[in-house]
Amino acid sequence: QVQLVESGGGSVQAGGSLRLSCAASGLTVRPACMGWFRHAPGKEREGIATADLDGTTTYAGSMRARFTISQDNAKNTLHLQMNSLNPEDTAMYYCAARAYRCTYRPLESPTYNYWGQGTQVTVSS
Repeated sequence: QVQLVESGGGSVQAGGSLRLSCAASGLTVRPACMGWFRHAPGKEREGIATADLDGTTTYAGSMRARFTISQDNAKNTLHLQMNSLNPEDTAMYYCAARAYRCTYRPLESPTYNYWGQGTQVTVSS
């Protein structure tokens, strides 16, 4: 049973930074594709960035400038560095994983079958 646990969320003022982490457990090898998604009230869940087991990363176009995804395969952890945060970034942030590579529709949430509980990020103006 794969478990994903996010941490690092919180409240921050506009212009600030946060670093989210996701720890994966219950598996013998890291999932082939892991990613970060977010869900704000009244909006659809959106993909932020993904990281393939081979190190390839993919970003949603609007996120690339301010967000950076990284991974530590030895520790089965995934991180998301978020800079220059603004109130529109307020959302629940989720870590997700799947068994097949990120080459196929990496930013589409229905393609992932493992999800964490989420960590809340609140940005005040």
